[in-house]
Amino acid sequence: MVLAIDIGNTRIKAAVFEDSKPVEIVILNKEKLISDIDFILKQFQKIDTIVVASVGNLEKNTFLTFENKVSVFFISKETKFPFHNLYASPDTLGIDRMVLSAGAVLQFPNQNRLVIDAGTCITYDFIDSKNNYLGGAISPGIRLRYEALHQHTAKLPLLTKKYPENTIGNSTQESIHSGVINGVILEIDGFIEQYKTQYAKFIIILTGGDGDFLAKRLKNTIFANSNFLLESLNQTFQYNQK
Repeated sequence: MVLAIDIGNTRIKAAVFEDSKPVEIVILNKEKLISDIDFILKQFQKIDTIVVASVGNLEKNTFLTFENKVSVFFISKETKFPFHNLYASPDTLGIDRMVLSAGAVLQFPNQNRLVIDAGTCITYDFIDSKNNYLGGAISPGIRLRYEALHQHTAKLPLLTKKYPENTIGNSTQESIHSGVINGVILEIDGFIEQYKTQYAKFIIILTGGDGDFLAKRLKNTIFANSNFLLESLNQTFQYNQK
């Protein structure tokens, strides 16, 4: 069994895998991370490997404390990935985007893929049918947009995400919801339409903390999977084992 841990910008998410099947998915507490992991290892005593990918600031030493119990596999730029990286600045490509792209290649072979990760940032990653990673885009996520409106203006309130009641907001709060949520939806659909001008066919994978929130509002057909990064972590590890 494998314990996959994704350390993001805002939260730490983990999943226990038996082969390719997730049997437990949890959110870990950063302040109690070691005790949380220790609890999982006691609960699932067949776990023999911890796989970690991080865009956060946690030190590797946090996980090395478990090396007397299990193997610890860190996903890094030196890890083998199942695609050709054609990014002009490969050293700046985030590990999370690389893992998501690896998962897209391994889960959806021989086709063009667009991975959209709607988290703290919204990232777009395109991998063609020949397994060439071409790049994509990065924009602020939903929470960042609400925070920017509040922090960089004198009077606009800080709101939590909510579907707008109407495109035309009839109050300041509804106008903010319309601007943020409709703006994100139109952005994502717009990017997809732009990709369609270059590629006739591709599968769209939507993931991230806001993925399920957005999925039903997008006009394009998508494969929505909020746990796609965790699954991709496990698959990247298995790919390296082979």
